[in-house]
Amino acid sequence: MRHRVFGRKLNRDVKARKALFKNLINALIEHQEIKTTEAKAKAIKGLVDKFVSRARKKDLHSRRLVFSYLQNKIMVNKLFEEIAPRFKNRPSGFTRIIKLGRRRGDAAMMVKMEFVEGQEVEEKPKTKIESESKPVLKKTETKSSQAAKKSKKEK
Repeated sequence: MRHRVFGRKLNRDVKARKALFKNLINALIEHQEIKTTEAKAKAIKGLVDKFVSRARKKDLHSRRLVFSYLQNKIMVNKLFEEIAPRFKNRPSGFTRIIKLGRRRGDAAMMVKMEFVEGQEVEEKPKTKIESESKPVLKKTETKSSQAAKKSKKEK
């Protein structure tokens, strides 16, 4: 009997299963969609939703918890900076599973797992200070040569 037994084994031991889930989630974050079997997609769906919910908080503790599982700074940054802000008004259900049909060879049901299209985050307009920054001097230019150029432009 499977009383109080949680999760899917997928014919793997604990280390192999954890590595599989970590790699699938990293691939999903990197490419925004993955093609995998239905069983694997259903197994990671809950984890991905938990990670996106954590990423929406944007605090250091959440970032460290997600990193402890994914072990990839680039993917954690992408999750926190690009993916999570798209879902700020969505309470849950950040992924969708679309059935593609059976795989040739073993007839396993293949699916495409992707993030639900959330609203795109607009970039903040530059402030007055950022737009009026000082020009960068090239190594060959000096302040006096730059002043001479300005005087020529004014004439």
